[in-house]
Amino acid sequence: MKVHTKTDHRFRRSRHPTRRGRAVTRRWMRLVVGGLVVAGVTAGFYRAVDQLLVTPYLLVSEVVVEGNGRLSDGEVRALMPDLMGSNILTVDLDVRRHQLTASSWLQEGTLRRVLPATIEVSVWERRPVALARFDRRLFLVDGSGTVIDRYGPRFADLDLPIVDGLVAVPKGERIPPERMRLAVRVLDALSERPEVLSLVSQIDVSDPRNAVVLLEDDPALLYLGRERFLERLRSYAELAPRLRDEVAEIDYVDLRFEPQVVVGPAETSTATGRGLNRLARAPGIAQ
Repeated sequence: MKVHTKTDHRFRRSRHPTRRGRAVTRRWMRLVVGGLVVAGVTAGFYRAVDQLLVTPYLLVSEVVVEGNGRLSDGEVRALMPDLMGSNILTVDLDVRRHQLTASSWLQEGTLRRVLPATIEVSVWERRPVALARFDRRLFLVDGSGTVIDRYGPRFADLDLPIVDGLVAVPKGERIPPERMRLAVRVLDALSERPEVLSLVSQIDVSDPRNAVVLLEDDPALLYLGRERFLERLRSYAELAPRLRDEVAEIDYVDLRFEPQVVVGPAETSTATGRGLNRLARAPGIAQ
């Protein structure tokens, strides 16, 4: 005997999986595949970077130097040891730039990569403006008072006045500014008339309130004070013939009290004294 019962469709199992289950599966598959792709690309990238770091085509084979005058290309390159042969992508240009400015001759320097294997180096050298005398030895100094180098035969082409009265400092360091400022002010003022500046043999700034100048072929010390340097030298040039007629041997001429001029006669025992000893005896009278 058969018994028929009514089926409750609420409990009937679906013959097909739901669409939601399929969507979740596809999403996970995409994530897995995407992760594998990213991992593969990353691994390939690092392998490529490793190859770039060891490839000989990116090793620095040429260093081009420009802007140098006193320093040779070789001397500039020697300031950056081991730059040649280093990888152009990983070399630290800031470190190399600091190595350049360690030279007292170089005020600034920049470096630039030129692929595949060239480094371009641009430098700015310091410009000597005078010869500072320390213990009878001469040193090149720039306008900031930085001691650049000891004067020698390789700089014989430089026609620079000697400056006395500066305080000796190590090479590459700066001279105390007060005296150097006075020397630079004199040089800047006289540079307006190069023919006058070329006549200046020595400048003494022992007293930072009174620049004392010694001209070529003239034994008289000229006290110029702190200003009007060019005008006072012109005044002396006009008065010099008459002064020599009136005073046989002149020790100094004080030009600071315009329009008056004070002339100091030289003593017989010191009339022939010149150079460092002469300037060392110059009194410092404030303007």
